[in-house]
Amino acid sequence: MLELAAVSFVLALLAGAVWWVKQHPGWTAAPPHERSLEAVERLRLSPQHTLVVVRAGERLLLVATHPQGCSLLARLAPGRSRRGERVAS
Repeated sequence: MLELAAVSFVLALLAGAVWWVKQHPGWTAAPPHERSLEAVERLRLSPQHTLVVVRAGERLLLVATHPQGCSLLARLAPGRSRRGERVAS
């Protein structure tokens, strides 16, 4: 009987946690204006190779991803994107 009560308690806790997470979407993620790391643009070169422009605080970085990991290719100067928006200050 004690086992049944324990299992019921754990299931009730789980149901409560699921309900709470559904009521508070995005509670773990920082709002976009507070994020310090953001993928600004991606260019897929092949199924396993991608170029990514990453904003890290005020810096723009060009990173290559590949099966062995990732590599920093360049630190980019602040400027404007193709869409005319400012990409770093």
